[in-house]
Amino acid sequence: MTESITLTNNDRLTIGSYFQALTRILGSPAQFFGEFPGEVGFRQPFGFLIVSGLFYTGASLTCIHESPVIMAGILLVNAIAMPFILAGISYMVMTMSIGKRVTFARLFAVYAFATGVTLLASWIPLFIWLTEPWKWLLIGIGMVKGCGLNGKQAILIIGVSIFIVVLFFWSLAPVVTYIKGF
Repeated sequence: MTESITLTNNDRLTIGSYFQALTRILGSPAQFFGEFPGEVGFRQPFGFLIVSGLFYTGASLTCIHESPVIMAGILLVNAIAMPFILAGISYMVMTMSIGKRVTFARLFAVYAFATGVTLLASWIPLFIWLTEPWKWLLIGIGMVKGCGLNGKQAILIIGVSIFIVVLFFWSLAPVVTYIKGF
């Protein structure tokens, strides 16, 4: 029996739909992303991301002993904001390079679900070496199955997006060093 992504009425996220989406992404990500409905809203992917981000933040605090409140805020904002930023960069790269018009909501849903799943293990020290490649693999699968891109297009968009983000943070290094000097 094939089920859809289980976007509930009004695109609401429930505990049941959270765990159902989590199970389906872990079990068969290609099928999960391939069964996105025609209109993907923001609420359920964003809700999925928030729940996973809250878990990630809480679990990460078990390893952090300095300024836990400040660090919790930074970790939560990072967990929620980065998929938005990366989806935005990927959307720009996609429209400028291949001209493919997939809605931003659809592309964000791919990023939110892929990131949300990997956040559940990302808090474990040194697991970043496993979860980051896994996240990008899930995003690639989501772009192919959920957004209708081919494999080469997905790799191009992901590669250029990663390059832009790395270049951006690398260019911020002198500013951060200067601020730390105060």
